[in-house]
Amino acid sequence: MTTSTHLVRTRRFLPLFATQLLGAFNDNLFKNAMVLYVVYSIYNSEAAEAKFSAIASALFIIPFVLLSALSGQLADMRDKARIIRIVKFCEILIMLVGGAGLLLAWKNIAVSALAIPLMLLALFAMGVHSTFFGPIKYAILPQHLHKDEVLAGTGLVEAGTYIAVLAGTILAGWIDVEWAALVVVLTAVVGYFAGRQVPPAPSQNGVETLDFHLIRSSITLVRNTMHDRRVFLAIMAISFFWTIGAVLFIQFPPLAKNVLNASKQVASLFLVVFSVGIAIGSVSINALLKGKVSARYAPVSVIGMGIFVLLFFMVCEVWSPHSEDGLLDTARFLAEPYAVPLLLTLLGIAIAGGMFVVPLYAFLTTFVDKSQTARTIAANNIVNSGAMVAGSAIAVGLSAAGVAIAEQLLLSAAMCLVSAWLGQLLYRAELAA
Repeated sequence: MTTSTHLVRTRRFLPLFATQLLGAFNDNLFKNAMVLYVVYSIYNSEAAEAKFSAIASALFIIPFVLLSALSGQLADMRDKARIIRIVKFCEILIMLVGGAGLLLAWKNIAVSALAIPLMLLALFAMGVHSTFFGPIKYAILPQHLHKDEVLAGTGLVEAGTYIAVLAGTILAGWIDVEWAALVVVLTAVVGYFAGRQVPPAPSQNGVETLDFHLIRSSITLVRNTMHDRRVFLAIMAISFFWTIGAVLFIQFPPLAKNVLNASKQVASLFLVVFSVGIAIGSVSINALLKGKVSARYAPVSVIGMGIFVLLFFMVCEVWSPHSEDGLLDTARFLAEPYAVPLLLTLLGIAIAGGMFVVPLYAFLTTFVDKSQTARTIAANNIVNSGAMVAGSAIAVGLSAAGVAIAEQLLLSAAMCLVSAWLGQLLYRAELAA
């Protein structure tokens, strides 16, 4: 029996895995249902669509910048299982608000004045939800798992997350918005009951006083975490990776509509292929490294990612849209001569990305004391989120400046070189330790 198969049979892993999977599914179903509905049914301008997509991404990310320090303290100083129960109950309330926004948009009632603000408010609140849940899902692994199980557990969590992203993204593209409103609420309820099954995970250092000063605690947390060179390099490399991911995810819906002349189902298909690729990369890197936490393959993985981004850009450049026939549905899109090469390059981007990022997360959970794991992940989230907000701002700025969506892909390819350099520095630090 493999480590992965063994883990999914245990109570010390399965309830957390299921809770994370349901949360990621709900995040992506709600966010993509909202973005795709607005892009395809409300706006009719590439710049406006890209701007809304970037604003939605930024609203989801901002809580990570503001609240990660507090969430890391809570996860390290309080019982992680109890925090999970509280957070998952809040998700039910959040999705009631978001579902109401989706229903109002579907009914075309006060779309700009009420429906869109409600949806964006719920998206921001889901960012808060994920900020408090994020450190726990990684910090609890070394507490509940044996040392030789942590990489496999991390890979399963990442793979499960992107399978959930896949399911949520497919559903967002194919079901009507009123059904999405119902499903997000029901999923939140199921996620709450799954979270109640997570075994206790008390603080490793006892209860300490929380610092509620958000700015001071964030600066202190990042400064205290970055003193270890390997942790510093891992966080920086992960940050550049998620900046690239943020830019790509912002570009997909408007790129599908305006460059490829494709329907929202095709935009959903792009996100599906990306999610499948990340899941494949997340699992395959564990097999390559044979359970050892190492950045050995990080540089070559992210260079491969950059090459695939360039190939994706080149296919977009030679694509010939048929605007007179209306937006392409999935069947007509797949019949296009460049459709398969486009999807294969996208799959390559994602597989390489998954192979790059999973070992780096394992670094953060295994090279620090267990009592500091959640705060290390929280510090990583702060830096990651700042980088992703910057990436979103750059995407908005490029769109406002008239830079075509397809040409913005070149920015993502260039950032892969920086990630590769950081990955190489990390591997050298690993060898020197």
